[in-house]
Amino acid sequence: MHLDVIQSLSIAGDNTKANDDRAGAGHARAWVIDGATDLGDPGLVGDRGGAAWIAAEADRAFAAATAGSIEALCRQVFETVAARFVEDRTRPPEAWEVPSAAFLTVTVADNRLDCAWLGDCPALLIRDGAAIPIGPDVDVRDDESDLARSVAHHGLGSVRRAAPVLDALRANRSNPDRRILCIDPAGADHILYSSQPCVAGDELLLMTDGFSAAIDLYRLIVRRDLPSLLAGDGLSGIAARLRAAEASDADCTRWPRFKQGDDATAIWLRIAG
Repeated sequence: MHLDVIQSLSIAGDNTKANDDRAGAGHARAWVIDGATDLGDPGLVGDRGGAAWIAAEADRAFAAATAGSIEALCRQVFETVAARFVEDRTRPPEAWEVPSAAFLTVTVADNRLDCAWLGDCPALLIRDGAAIPIGPDVDVRDDESDLARSVAHHGLGSVRRAAPVLDALRANRSNPDRRILCIDPAGADHILYSSQPCVAGDELLLMTDGFSAAIDLYRLIVRRDLPSLLAGDGLSGIAARLRAAEASDADCTRWPRFKQGDDATAIWLRIAG
């Protein structure tokens, strides 16, 4: 079995800044990566922010990995990213600036779909007009919304964050229990996995949380309607709805969040025999 790419899309949340998302696909694997937004100035890994750095390095690692099983693949990616960090870092990092990212990857073989993830990049298996979640629970998203709500009186969505907002974000980022793609190879011990049967003709939609917000945060799209919307309007149609909703809530009060628009990335694939 192999994967055919139908469409892919990646748009920055702010056109003046680097897009910290990545998506890619090989013969029988695909992935999405969402670098955790920088909470300080570049410098730790050169003139590129840590979020863009880890997204780019993990993307390269997924593309180049030679491991067979999905577990071995993910461990190889973690080890590659960790080795690159040792090469690229300019100094020891503060806890809150250690580069990290959410990710999700899938592999297909012998009518089996394997999925691995850490963080909040969701995925859907589309079959017979139904969209079935195969990745993380969207409840992870509620934690960030709650944090944003708790500091909303300091202002949300501004390019320059108020000190209390930045402090809250840095404290949250410093939590040693965060389970995410990181620069520690041992982080692969916490990866979550799922496996289910698949058949030729099944489709997959892998997303970063900035794109899936149209479904799980803003509730612009009911999941059962997604397959027909994809078939009619494609990824760009969903992205247009997403950005219009964010523009209508520029002060981030209707949907508490830390920036008006997040980087939004999706890759839509079809499983072929």
